[in-house]
Amino acid sequence: MEHKRGILIGIAGGTGSGKTSVAQKILEGIGSDRVAIIEQDSYYKDLSHIPEDLRHRHNFDHPDAFDRDLLIEHMRILLSGGSVKLPLYDYTQHCRTDVYRTIGPHLIIVLAGILILYDRELRDLMDIKIYVDTAEDIRLMRRLRRDVRERGRTMETVLEQYESTVRPMHHQFIEPSKRFADIIIPEGAEKVVAIDLLRTKIWQLLRERES
Repeated sequence: MEHKRGILIGIAGGTGSGKTSVAQKILEGIGSDRVAIIEQDSYYKDLSHIPEDLRHRHNFDHPDAFDRDLLIEHMRILLSGGSVKLPLYDYTQHCRTDVYRTIGPHLIIVLAGILILYDRELRDLMDIKIYVDTAEDIRLMRRLRRDVRERGRTMETVLEQYESTVRPMHHQFIEPSKRFADIIIPEGAEKVVAIDLLRTKIWQLLRERES
């Protein structure tokens, strides 16, 4: 029996926009056995060949920072019912680790990331394309809090990186990509009407795949 194609939901938005929160809200009640949430950040290119003290200067918000070929290959495999070994990235060392997480067959794949709507080949695989549109000051505060608490950065280095690469890349690549979205959600998970509409659409797609 031929395997029925899975459902790929793309959730884009700037750093700290609340992409993961939106994903979790949309998928409430659908069942974790049916859903896998994957972060585009897992596909950052390995920088172990660059001296450690220079890695933080790398532009992590440019499309070239990601291993797009591996990401697209993994999405195709998952959508056809296969399993993949998801790379685990060390944000403190800016390196891909030797540890992998196996993602098995799931009917719904949610891909969240800053630049997932920028790539046409990736967009063409998606059933639903979402952009989470959050004000710049809120995103900056969230990023600052996350990077200091979870990734061992200082406030100075976070602000320096934000000014030199994060903000300009957002305006050059990320913000313009929202024109490819099927729906734009302002401020994220509290927008009940948008969340309900998306949930209804996902249930419709599920019924079509499972019938």
